[in-house]
Amino acid sequence: MDSGQQIFPYTFAVTKLDRQTLHGHKSCILWFTGLSGSGKSTIANEVETILYNKGISTFILDGDHLRNGLTRGLGFSEQDREEHIRRAGEAAKLLMESGILVLATFISPSGKSREAIRKSVEKEEFIEIYVQCSLEKCEQRDPKGLYMKARKGEIREFTGISAPYDPPQNPDLVLDTEFYSPEACARQVIQLLSDYGYI
Repeated sequence: MDSGQQIFPYTFAVTKLDRQTLHGHKSCILWFTGLSGSGKSTIANEVETILYNKGISTFILDGDHLRNGLTRGLGFSEQDREEHIRRAGEAAKLLMESGILVLATFISPSGKSREAIRKSVEKEEFIEIYVQCSLEKCEQRDPKGLYMKARKGEIREFTGISAPYDPPQNPDLVLDTEFYSPEACARQVIQLLSDYGYI
């Protein structure tokens, strides 16, 4: 028997709208994508701090954190990367369904994978934020020393060096971290959320 024939999702009494009403605001997924070192996590941290002080319920999903748990055991092959992002997307969706605003920070190099997450939720519930920074600048920063290791061949299939990155074609917001500080970028995100009616 096909396993799908045994799955019957239960319809619970409390809905996403009920949970949003409880929190006092709408929920969505802010998906920060960009090269390693571009500033995704730093900006998300700034945004979450501002939202927390406004009484907005939030949660940050970070790539490195998930690899210590939910996606532990996955490597960095193209197939494993796609599965890593698929699981991250499902986790973000569940958190968003709980009525909170989710900040997801993942390199997520595949445009196809990001689009799959967008299509899995309702319109405007997935907000793609491209944290734009040149490879040269990211390498200069290299906060984790990963680019240096990749250049030496110690890390294989490293995005931007030995593995491709698909920049978003039509992101909801572009944050240029070569010219704007994390604080300035965070203010742009907050303005976008206000314009979209999330806060």
